[in-house]
Amino acid sequence: MRKLTYYVAATIDGFIATEEGSVDFFPVGGDHGPAITAQYPETLPSQVRATLGIDKRNENFDTVIMGRRTHDFGVRTGTASPYAHLRQFVVSTTLKARPDPAVELISGDPVAAVGELKSEKGLGIWLCGGGELARTLLPEIDQIFLKLYPIVLGHGRPLFGTGPRLPEPADFRVITSQVFEDGVAFVKYGRTG
Repeated sequence: MRKLTYYVAATIDGFIATEEGSVDFFPVGGDHGPAITAQYPETLPSQVRATLGIDKRNENFDTVIMGRRTHDFGVRTGTASPYAHLRQFVVSTTLKARPDPAVELISGDPVAAVGELKSEKGLGIWLCGGGELARTLLPEIDQIFLKLYPIVLGHGRPLFGTGPRLPEPADFRVITSQVFEDGVAFVKYGRTG
């Protein structure tokens, strides 16, 4: 069975974006970027991969799932199909049609849809964002790959969104961790039990 991995950047106080959705406060550069990109080149948008000359075959993920606000970020930067090298899904109850022929729309139960995707053959499934979707899909999340930046934002969009209290804690354990010279920690967690 394929795994769903929430691969995301966050501040040390648990935010993935400002309240407006900006991620400009995350620093670009440093030694963490090239090291993590070498491990997970699939997580770069297709245009960035082309610019950097990355044409490696997908080794970790062949599918990406994102919420509408995460997808809208790509649209604002010029593409409705940000990860053309992956099978792309957008979860939305407000979009009436597919935003791009290469992007599939999940307008029904995302937990059921992910369950079906996990039962298919293939590589892993990358949950690209956002926090509200991660909260909804928490029962299906097998791994969390967290790029933890040494920044306190104070407010913004939480790592697991907001909403009613979760029915029970979800337990994860550290699989690996690495702290880079630029202060970014890359921690991989796996679900226990």
